Amino acid sequence: MADRQPPFERLVIANRGEIAVRVLRACRELGISPIAVYGPGEENALNVRMADDAYRLEASDRLPYLNGNAIIEIAQRSGAGAIHPGYGFLAENATFAESCALAGIAFVGPGAEAIRQMGDKIVARSIATSAGVPVVPGTDGPLDSPEAAQAWAGEHGYPIAVKAAAGGGGRGFRVAHSPDELADAFLGSAGEAERYFANPVVYLERYLVRPRHIEVQLFADNHGNVVWLGERDCSVQRRHQKLIEETPSTFIDAALRTRLGESAAALARTVGYSGAGTVEFMVTEDRDFYFLEMNTRIQVEHTITEEVTGFDLVKEQISVAAGEKLSFTQDDIAPRGHAIQCRINAEDAGAGFQPVPGTLTALRWPSGPGIRVDTAMEAGASILPAYDSLIAKLVAHGRDRQEATARMLQALREFHIEGVPTTIPFHARVLETASFANGDVTTAFLPEHPEVIPPASTAPVSSPEQSATEAAEYLIEVNGRRLSVRVSGDGLQPAPSKANGPKAAPPSRARGASGGGGNSKEVVSPLQGTILRVAVEAGSAVDTGDLLCVVEAMKMENEITAQRAGEIASVDATPGATVSVGSVLLRYV
Repeated sequence: MADRQPPFERLVIANRGEIAVRVLRACRELGISPIAVYGPGEENALNVRMADDAYRLEASDRLPYLNGNAIIEIAQRSGAGAIHPGYGFLAENATFAESCALAGIAFVGPGAEAIRQMGDKIVARSIATSAGVPVVPGTDGPLDSPEAAQAWAGEHGYPIAVKAAAGGGGRGFRVAHSPDELADAFLGSAGEAERYFANPVVYLERYLVRPRHIEVQLFADNHGNVVWLGERDCSVQRRHQKLIEETPSTFIDAALRTRLGESAAALARTVGYSGAGTVEFMVTEDRDFYFLEMNTRIQVEHTITEEVTGFDLVKEQISVAAGEKLSFTQDDIAPRGHAIQCRINAEDAGAGFQPVPGTLTALRWPSGPGIRVDTAMEAGASILPAYDSLIAKLVAHGRDRQEATARMLQALREFHIEGVPTTIPFHARVLETASFANGDVTTAFLPEHPEVIPPASTAPVSSPEQSATEAAEYLIEVNGRRLSVRVSGDGLQPAPSKANGPKAAPPSRARGASGGGGNSKEVVSPLQGTILRVAVEAGSAVDTGDLLCVVEAMKMENEITAQRAGEIASVDATPGATVSVGSVLLRYV
């Protein structure tokens, strides 16, 4: 209605990248003034320029977008009535949600208690059981040592999944296929959980072989209404992280779809849920399903649900946070057609999906019927090492799966990116397989189809540095508030943009998961990142393929392995140290 008042006058978007742009556009449609926040090197990012106002988040020991107190202070300074956390960062932080409430600011998401309950995977399993939702067989509580894990696994059998109680997005997840692998899996999962969630607690589950990863999108309001909007199949993954999603699933029939949807809704009602949420399940080849986890936020792949239902889920989030009732009922949900999403990442799929930071020197977006691109990137923008490698979410919608697939393949052919390697060649190979065409896609798809992995990229990687712009435009900050100033006159030279962050590594050393080959005595880092673990010491004897160390880059853990056998003479790598491409990690005798 033309006379409808916006749910909030101003809203702070506590995130970056494409989700920040997505929320900003929803705000515009609702008549809300969007406020951006930004970290170092992102003062000229697309979402920042599009916003009505923007404020700097200072760097600290943690990523700036995790500074909840600063974000709430910015909301208060700017007169915002709500904060949308997007996904990641503070989106599933119960303490932050509580702090927003105490400050009188609406948190666009569920209540703190629901976040807390479903954020603890062990507690969530118990709640799912009480709601009548089947769970994967596993431990009833946390385990405190690899020995305790060995005892449980010895009784229940392998393979075993070691999972972080506070994990998500593939973090704190390890699989042990035999007793020899369990100790490393336990310690690796606990360590990653401590680093990412400040909670090293882990538990065990039976690891299901060749399941499908199926999730149900649900929505609830504060008036007792709970609906589910169909399922998404997210089975094509690398390192337990999603790469391709589609809806509806080719494997789920109407009866199973209803059972999954009603189970998700029952779980939401049990915890008094409100807002957008996703309940994830593993579905076996026999069509038995098991609760995996609940994500108490909007998902990266919400796009495909929007395409088939026609509902704007982000606008709905904001309205529900303002206390409004859902704008649709279960009877209104009638998905049409088929939608597929490919995550276009700055990764070299042929080098173990290694993330590669750098500048996008050229871009050409695809277009055409049924094509959607969600992104915050543009020519000259950079993929920063501190964050994930996502460039864009490419979505194709068609009347059926065949048409959606054909449109996606055409869009991948049109998609042109220079400056960094991308997952575009990988996606095209997957969609061209007979298995994908037949819907025979499980979480084991990649190991079962090595032919979809393209050769390692040989294209040059562009440095994030760029020269001064030709426009006489200056970016200034007053008390941390970003302002853009244009000055008229002759001979003006604008200040160089800092939007692209630190310099990326030379392309010749940005490929491959191993740091030295041939007869080289030095093992060097193939990427910029942080040393998480060193697996050898001076005097160690190693064989080809042995783990040497682990480097974290762009939210991914990258194993540096030996390319030849030999004896280690010295180790330069130190856990916690930052390394650049070409840094010497260790030396052979």
